Amino acid sequence: MTLTEKILARHSDKKSVKPGDNIWIHTDYLMTHDVCGPATYAIFKREFGENAKIWDSEKVIVIPDHYIFTQDFHARRNIDLLRVFAREQNLVHFYDVGTPRYKGVCHVALAEEGFDRPGQVLFGTDSHTCTAGAFGCFATGIGNSDAAFVLGTGKLWVKVPGTYRFEFSGKKPAAILAKDMILTIINEIGIDGATYKAMEFAGEAVHQLDIEERMTLCNMAVEAGAKNGIIEPDERVVDFVKQRTTAPFDLLLNDSDAQFEKIFHYDASQLVPLVAKPHSPQNGSPVTEVAGTKLDQAYIGSCTGGKLTDFVAAATLLQGHEVRVPTFAVPATVSVEKGLRETLVNGESILNILENAGVRVGPPSCAACLGGPPDTFGRLQGSEVCISTTNRNFPGRMGSKQAQVYLASPYTVAASAIRGAITDPREFME
Repeated sequence: MTLTEKILARHSDKKSVKPGDNIWIHTDYLMTHDVCGPATYAIFKREFGENAKIWDSEKVIVIPDHYIFTQDFHARRNIDLLRVFAREQNLVHFYDVGTPRYKGVCHVALAEEGFDRPGQVLFGTDSHTCTAGAFGCFATGIGNSDAAFVLGTGKLWVKVPGTYRFEFSGKKPAAILAKDMILTIINEIGIDGATYKAMEFAGEAVHQLDIEERMTLCNMAVEAGAKNGIIEPDERVVDFVKQRTTAPFDLLLNDSDAQFEKIFHYDASQLVPLVAKPHSPQNGSPVTEVAGTKLDQAYIGSCTGGKLTDFVAAATLLQGHEVRVPTFAVPATVSVEKGLRETLVNGESILNILENAGVRVGPPSCAACLGGPPDTFGRLQGSEVCISTTNRNFPGRMGSKQAQVYLASPYTVAASAIRGAITDPREFME
């Protein structure tokens, strides 16, 4: 069996499963947030009873992160509803905004808090829950109705996906980040090219990546339509997890005779910085083909591009320069925000580098990645042309439907912010 199949088999109490099997699987954790949590709770109460109790108050994780630093009445009401439900259900893992427990973007916070562990099953009411597959677990986004069922029962009816394997051999060039790798894949197979498949990332170049870069790969599996993204866990994963939790986990790997539906091969040494043009992640082009495109804004943030590794990359290029267009930086979590102050690049803190370059730094959250209310930090308001480290560039995704959003790596976004036009980051690295 493949890694995904083995995890699902164990969680369904079966010796083996195969693609296409429909099975009941037990849940290790369910995560929700301020956008989908209230609707999930309403469905739960409607179906299980107004005074019903959830299956396990220690296995439900609630992380407000999307529409939080805003005066919008409806967004603030959603936070109130989270608080009511957390009190009613005695939730152990409620990370309320405005308190010392607040974390930031759910997908990064889950990893920081040790919830992402090899061999586990994690469901979340957010499509980018697949980020956690970087730790060798089965993690996928589900809808509010499915989440309500999990709340009441701790299990879910799931069809076993087949696995597409994406192998990157060799050593990638210094200018290439995981964002370039996943955009290369999506550019080839399209936004529906892995519909309801497990996308497994493998090969020398993948296992050379640090944990946060692996998270970027798995994060955007859903942009190809995948059910989940996953990477076989190694010692780097084990060390990361053990530093954050003493909870047990199963270190599962592919069987030697595992059957993959398709295998895609890439020579990492031949990769080039890629940019996804409006209005789809599959509109990839080498940065050289769109270089010179004038910009109105640059954005560094989100679960995809707001991790500490992403800011280290951006700061490496921004140091000693000033941005020519409004540039916004939003750390994914409070921990990343702390890292901006404490992590040095050539003897200078990342935060100082960003501020000296003229970058505006916002509080940890999803911020403009999902558009949000008009007062959202960094939100696109009109017909701006923006380059961003986020994961989607559909019309209206970052606010204005008239805006044009280009997706790129932190290197490419930083280089472009310095020039005020889309720029090949290799110009600053050679």
